[in-house]
Amino acid sequence: MNPISNIWNHPKTSTAGLLIAVVTIAGVLSQQGITLGSAGSGTLVTLVSAVGTALLGLLAKDPDSAPSTATTASGGSTAKLGAWALIALLLPLPFMSGCSGTTVAQDIVNWTPALQGAVSTVDSTAALLAPADAPIFAAATTGFDLASNLLVGQAKAYLANPSASLLAQMQSQVVTFQQQVNAALLKSAKIVDPASQQHALAAIQAVGTIVSAMLAMVQSVSSRAAVAQMAAASTVKLATVRPYMDEGRAAAIVAGHYGEPVALARIQIAQAEQNAALAGF
Repeated sequence: MNPISNIWNHPKTSTAGLLIAVVTIAGVLSQQGITLGSAGSGTLVTLVSAVGTALLGLLAKDPDSAPSTATTASGGSTAKLGAWALIALLLPLPFMSGCSGTTVAQDIVNWTPALQGAVSTVDSTAALLAPADAPIFAAATTGFDLASNLLVGQAKAYLANPSASLLAQMQSQVVTFQQQVNAALLKSAKIVDPASQQHALAAIQAVGTIVSAMLAMVQSVSSRAAVAQMAAASTVKLATVRPYMDEGRAAAIVAGHYGEPVALARIQIAQAEQNAALAGF
């Protein structure tokens, strides 16, 4: 598809996407203490963010009180996109807005049943693969059980006794787990048998979606220095494994956990991934 003609044919959708990116980047810059100069009593970054949010609000409204039949379908789709984009910006992201380490630790504990279920699925997936592929998958996913138990255990320990040292342990472990998942995705992508590869990638991604949510939560309550250290330990970057991720399935997992619409979860995941990429993950 020609990107220029796509922008021309769907200007509102393209504009909404651009505004989401602008506001997301502005939010990340604000978190990092980057202001780009002052604007009245605030900063240029906050001004850009506010203008972007306001424009998204305008896009969320139907332009006509009685749209023609020819434009009803496309107009409705665009209005829904604008509405969900505005909601995503106005509501705190469930896995990116941890008010404190305690909040994050509790959310990690809340994810425990889903994480344990996903890891159990990984453990049983080898039996579904071709005989030649099962050892590759088993070797790639070795350590998932230990990594998940360790991270959840650290979160429970933090809830019992919040401390900087336990937060540092969670920061280190969530990156370690994320790197295990990323490496497993790359190894499983080399499986030649199409059915085996599909089973392997789907099982690993379910774990990866949850770990990515946990990483975003921990990142949200970490200092700039801590985030930089976490990113430096992240050698297999998000961009490398992105081609093997099913965004629709990830959104369904997040939406199911937080009890929210899939459309909203998609936008939240996109923002979380963008924040992670900008931080160096």
